[in-house]
Amino acid sequence: MLSIETLILITGILLLLGIASNQFSSRMGVPVLFIFLVVGMLAGSEGIGGIEFEDYSVAYGIGTVALCLILFDGGVRTHYQSIQSAWKPAGVLATLGVFITAMITGLAASWILGLTVWQGLLLGSIVGSTDASVVFSVLRGGGVQIRPRLANTLEVESGSNDPMAIFLTIGLIQVLTGEVPFGVGLLMLFLNQIVVGTLVGLWVGWAGSWMLKHIRLEAAGLYPVMATGLGLFAFGFAAAFGGSGFLSVYLTGIVIGNRRPVFHRGILLFHDAMAWMCQILMFTALGILSFPSRLIAVAMPALMIALVLIFIARPLAVFICAVPFRFSRQELTFLSWVGLKGAVPITLATFPMLAGLPGAAVMFDTVFFVVLVSALVQGWTLPSVARYLKLDIVTHRPPPVTLEITSLRNVEGDIVEYYVDKGCRAEGSLIRNLALPEGVVIALIVRDEQTILPQGRTRVQHGDHVIVVLRPKIRAMVDRVFACDDCSRVSLPVQLEFPLRGSILVRDLEQCYGLTLGGTPNTTLSHWMQEKLSREELKAGATVRVEHLAFHIRELSEDGSIENVGMTLLPQEEQTTEVTPPTGIKAKEEAITASPATDSTDDVESGDNTGNAVI
Repeated sequence: MLSIETLILITGILLLLGIASNQFSSRMGVPVLFIFLVVGMLAGSEGIGGIEFEDYSVAYGIGTVALCLILFDGGVRTHYQSIQSAWKPAGVLATLGVFITAMITGLAASWILGLTVWQGLLLGSIVGSTDASVVFSVLRGGGVQIRPRLANTLEVESGSNDPMAIFLTIGLIQVLTGEVPFGVGLLMLFLNQIVVGTLVGLWVGWAGSWMLKHIRLEAAGLYPVMATGLGLFAFGFAAAFGGSGFLSVYLTGIVIGNRRPVFHRGILLFHDAMAWMCQILMFTALGILSFPSRLIAVAMPALMIALVLIFIARPLAVFICAVPFRFSRQELTFLSWVGLKGAVPITLATFPMLAGLPGAAVMFDTVFFVVLVSALVQGWTLPSVARYLKLDIVTHRPPPVTLEITSLRNVEGDIVEYYVDKGCRAEGSLIRNLALPEGVVIALIVRDEQTILPQGRTRVQHGDHVIVVLRPKIRAMVDRVFACDDCSRVSLPVQLEFPLRGSILVRDLEQCYGLTLGGTPNTTLSHWMQEKLSREELKAGATVRVEHLAFHIRELSEDGSIENVGMTLLPQEEQTTEVTPPTGIKAKEEAITASPATDSTDDVESGDNTGNAVI
């Protein structure tokens, strides 16, 4: 038995080796999962480290806790907009797709390894799901940038397909051990996993986000710890009632992340570090658990199973499940290729060992080999496949500096960084000529590794990183200013008032938002409205409607000029051109969720029933 001092030393060495191997992985393009597993195998009993470790229950515990924290981190970073654009195809792939993959792979495994059909289906179920930790790592940190809807589908699928794989694995083990009869018992197990996991995850997420916003903590470092505790509680509470803890913790993370808790950025940074630590320790521990000599013994049959999984089972499942959702052939091919396997299959492979099933050791070694092949073949080639299929998108170097708001109380403010690309509406404009909503401040411009303190006469240039301070409710309009003229249509919330200065020139307003208001371009918005209104109508609350837009007076100066104007996008049925007498000013307080226009426009279409309209 190793002493605690020795365990601490080994843990420190493994973490440092993991960080070093991550640098090697980034330079050589080798998937980080593969490197971590190899480091663990080298540290194991048959490697140079000589660490004796064959406790499958401990390995299961390490894998479960690590996956719980990795999924929570993935959920916190998943925006509602991503789910809205991808939940249908991702949901079908996470359920029916996993089932089809497991059945085809399982039947092939039973024939290749000479197992019974039930044992083969159990092995297929273990490797049937796409691993969230690997997909998050590859898509968010591996340099693979693909179309938003495609990336969202892969992330949501990988984060939500574990319940199906766990259900199939546990259900088949209970069938093989005679604990549950095949039929109604399995169906109830599946429904319980999904329903309880979903309800607990949403409830804990809502209650937890309220607590993070309203409970005053004296130390900033306690907010990330509290968020972690909520994620662990969601997992354990759902599991205690037979639900899917993995689904529950993922949903809890999504709700908390999108409801913007206090110290939001600190929570993200904390869980990013936790996710990396968990990946290093989990994959390394699972690598130590393996025996290279046993892997060699199953190499040929395991390679055949991996080929069936990669080239037959996953593609068939994807084309059957995703074709109705209007993906292109190139996108379907990429979805088929990103069936990455990782820690979940290896962790699930410990279940037959713990249950004492015959042939469990062969299953574990086969699953481990399949994961290695998947990580090396699919993970290594992902960037090349994305480029070959022309699905990769241009990425921009992050700014050398960032700003953040640090507060122990809830602050209604965002700091957003925009990249000024070719064709950006703001490119070439002076800051004073940008028709930005009232209250928006350009805090910093980063140009060629240099910081520029912006002034009204500062000109925005191509390649600039513009850091803007704004209120979340008006972000959609600022996104519009920094969008490209030739980019896809940008969705904007209807009936949400955007405050504008009356001194804005009509031409600047038209240029920044792609509008056509008519009248003299060089006149101010104040004079433009005064031309539309009679002297009697020139009062606070008076409204001028032009097709899909309504401009109403918010504030008049002493000399009768219009100082502040509210611009509102009208629903389709209200689009008209008229002047409405003042009936009082009603501020709209609906919350909006928007992404920077440079990376959210690919998937927005008019008529999406989300309360948005397109201009």
